[in-house]
Amino acid sequence: MAKKDIIGEVTALLNDYLKEHNLELYKVEYKKEGPEWVLRVYPDKPADAISEYVSIEECEALNRYLSDKLDETDIIDRSYNLEVSSPGLDRELIKDTDFIRFAGRQVEIKTYEQINGSKNLEGTLLGKDDNVISIKNDDGEVAIPAEKISKINLAVVFK
Repeated sequence: MAKKDIIGEVTALLNDYLKEHNLELYKVEYKKEGPEWVLRVYPDKPADAISEYVSIEECEALNRYLSDKLDETDIIDRSYNLEVSSPGLDRELIKDTDFIRFAGRQVEIKTYEQINGSKNLEGTLLGKDDNVISIKNDDGEVAIPAEKISKINLAVVFK
């Protein structure tokens, strides 16, 4: 089965479980790392959840559920490692809803080319509009076309 098909099948296997446990799917990865294949599943909390972060216990329960389902369905025809993990404090912003949910938070941005003299920018996320990400930092308001961004993550801020 092709890599894309496996990701789709895993996503389908998780739909009911995620709804039942008030979780949503952040991302699924299936890739070769060194000599081994890894299936990584990142559950997330919905934007309106009481807790912003997925607990270790929730990850463990999802891991057990998915491991059993994968054994039943046998959709992956090679050996692989299953990992279930929270997106983390420094999560990458992927979906359009991430830019709404985390507006007002500090972000770190890496770009393909220099913006205001740097490929690394930090600031307060203002939002995303028409494929332009806006932040506010010491340079004022900075608008960055999404296609120029290689990665945007929440910054881990220690107070």
